[in-house]
Amino acid sequence: MKNVQMAVDGNILTITVDLSKEFGPSSSGKTIIVASTEGNVSIPDREEKVGLNVYRKK
Repeated sequence: MKNVQMAVDGNILTITVDLSKEFGPSSSGKTIIVASTEGNVSIPDREEKVGLNVYRKK
């Protein structure tokens, strides 16, 4: 995962992303990647999964 932190408190999932970070251009080159789970990942100690991409236009 890039710039993604997840925490579970009871039944509440909190996802934290630092919006000031950048990880370069996307594969298409049209956007700048800010954060990504890089596919679907399991939520800690749960059966659910999450897939997240955060990006901005160039």
